[in-house]
Amino acid sequence: MKLVIGGAFQGKKKAACERYQLSDSDFIDGITCMPEELKSCRGIFHFHEYIKRMIREGENPTGLIDMLYETNPEIIIVCNELGYGVVPMEKFDREYRETVGRLCCKAAEYSDEVVRVVCGLDTVIKHA
Repeated sequence: MKLVIGGAFQGKKKAACERYQLSDSDFIDGITCMPEELKSCRGIFHFHEYIKRMIREGENPTGLIDMLYETNPEIIIVCNELGYGVVPMEKFDREYRETVGRLCCKAAEYSDEVVRVVCGLDTVIKHA
């Protein structure tokens, strides 16, 4: 498992494609993908949006990272960092933000590499 994180519009997907020698078509989109695609895809971008969809559909995403690690341990996860901005006023938005943060922490534990992208520049923050 590999985790690529950073703020919105910082070039995370491009950096992941270059670093791991992938193309755009190697990634599924968390906004539109089907749950079964997670088990065989090479990578997912907009992972935070997939989590949001799960929560809105009444699903509990707590075991999502464990499932990914067991079924697709080579997956590359590209996710926005949501915890650096203003704390949202709406309860759903606060809980969603916290859930994404917790799941990224879990993904970082499993990952053999964690990369942070800022202004298109990727920096390895964990390498096993």
